[in-house]
Amino acid sequence: MSVGKTEVVSVRVEPQIKAALQAAAEREMRSLANMVEVMVVAYCRTNGVPLEGVPDKTLPSARASRR
Repeated sequence: MSVGKTEVVSVRVEPQIKAALQAAAEREMRSLANMVEVMVVAYCRTNGVPLEGVPDKTLPSARASRR
């Protein structure tokens, strides 16, 4: 997705949220960072938040990638 440098984002979450994120990432065979990207892109697309510089076909939905 990214051509240039990536950015670091550090967040604190409850242990249950981290466990759910890890489970989702494992289910999709993704890293935690990539799972967060997928979730953010999906949220933005669903809720009309502009994604400048992110092509429409970048990061397919989680369901589409799980065959």
